[in-house]
Amino acid sequence: MNKIQELFSQKEHSRNKPIIPITQGWMQRKLNEQEIEYLWKCVDNKGKKDYRIKLAGNISNSRLLSDRGDWFWNNTINPLIKDYEKYFPLTTPEATVNNQNHPLYLHQMWVNYQKQNEFNPMHVHSGVYSFVIWMKIPTNYEEQCKLDIARSSNSEFISNFTFSYTDMLGQITDYTYAMNSDMEGIMLLFPAKLTHQVYPFYNCDGDRISISGNILTNTAKNG
Repeated sequence: MNKIQELFSQKEHSRNKPIIPITQGWMQRKLNEQEIEYLWKCVDNKGKKDYRIKLAGNISNSRLLSDRGDWFWNNTINPLIKDYEKYFPLTTPEATVNNQNHPLYLHQMWVNYQKQNEFNPMHVHSGVYSFVIWMKIPTNYEEQCKLDIARSSNSEFISNFTFSYTDMLGQITDYTYAMNSDMEGIMLLFPAKLTHQVYPFYNCDGDRISISGNILTNTAKNG
């Protein structure tokens, strides 16, 4: 039982009732071995065309991937979207269109290779939903914090992935994922317009490999 549930339980018979407004969020999933193996095969068969011109990232390499036979869509993405919609209201115009019986589909999926000192600035995606999956993380956040560039800082952003959003008081709030090896195989599905960014890491020659994608509404088809 979390803190909010405890408070509700304590206040169940009280005249004081906490009101918690409905807000958006995101889904986190730990991929299984079959899903991860499939994605590595997609990476092995990645396209040759440089995809960086389509992206905000200041990174070394990005390539389009193909979800052959819609395997990842059918087995992972679409079921995760259905779970998302159980928890969170559909409030965006894009989602409203989807509610009018136009199906969602995986528009594009790509692999990013991030080297030390590179970064992905604050940005949003197109479509209804987006996702990120970390395939390989060669750094450890705790060790990154000990580097000269970060040890005297009062922030917790070095090497990390962050969502940023405005709370009900109008304050900008960050939700940060610390990048360590235990984040490998973690997938986040989130509203495409949710602002996020990736901070640089340092003193590491390995590539951070991640996969991202956008889910759009197909207005040419009826569900």
